Amino acid sequence: MLPNHSLQIPDKWIWDFWLAQDISDYHLFYLQASKDLPDPEDRHWHVSFGHAVSQDLRHWEILPDAMKPEAYGDVDEYTNWTGCVIRHDGLWYLPYTSTDRKEQGKIQRISLATSKDLIHWEKHPKNPVIEADSRYYEKYDLEHPEKNLWFDEAWRDPWVFQDPETGEFHALITGRVNYGPAESRGVIAHATSQNLIDWQVLPPLTEPMTFGTMECPQVVLIKGRYYLLFSIPPGEFVDSNLTGTFYMVADNPLGPFSAPRALWADSVKRLYSGKLVQGPDQIWYFMSWRNFALDGSFLGDISEPLAITVDEEGNLIVLEPAMVH
Repeated sequence: MLPNHSLQIPDKWIWDFWLAQDISDYHLFYLQASKDLPDPEDRHWHVSFGHAVSQDLRHWEILPDAMKPEAYGDVDEYTNWTGCVIRHDGLWYLPYTSTDRKEQGKIQRISLATSKDLIHWEKHPKNPVIEADSRYYEKYDLEHPEKNLWFDEAWRDPWVFQDPETGEFHALITGRVNYGPAESRGVIAHATSQNLIDWQVLPPLTEPMTFGTMECPQVVLIKGRYYLLFSIPPGEFVDSNLTGTFYMVADNPLGPFSAPRALWADSVKRLYSGKLVQGPDQIWYFMSWRNFALDGSFLGDISEPLAITVDEEGNLIVLEPAMVH
């Protein structure tokens, strides 16, 4: 089954997304690019942040675009990619992935924007705020590209949450360790902060397994257990043709985590970059962006929310729409 779309824009492809809840409003931020591009794959290099709002996760009102790459010379003047939104002391913070044109987008860093109303965003003067630390993570050598084991420096897709007891902020980041086989260095990188601006990079939360990268992480608490979601790009799951959204389970948001389990994964690449969100009915839903149709055509829109349940073993199960009462 391929879910129906809940958000589709006639003249734009949309893909990775993240949500922020403000009372009864769900704000959806997403990567977007014009459908005038000759190839959907070109969208990654012609990207901006779209913005929509809903009260039921199904019917969306398009708002003014949130952000776009800026003038030449800024650290994010080439691309703005996936991020997250968190509120702190009356201000909204948006850590996001940024790349520089003079580096051909090869090196990824985490930059930051802030807003008082989720509509108007200002990029922080200290950008970038988090960079990969070579003590733990693989770096890309621009001067000697032939020495690199991977096609870029993976340091993207920040997911930030605050520890309710200590007040410390934790960033979970798509990264790669600096050891082991090239095709299986993917990990969930980790950094901490007291103020969302100054960060300390720490060793990864996960050990390298069988993934090239672990994209778009998210941690949610459901029924007393923490679920760490991540997505595996096509061709980056060693000895498997699966791509999609996976998860691991722990009793602590920082682990240790169980072995990975598939939430929605297949070889057709139908859905990607899944997130869990609690709806206004208090039911947890799985949302994703729709990647490819069964005929191989690119879709580039946001799926309808699909309810999930948790079985006795702690497995997340996505329900068919007809199964939801």
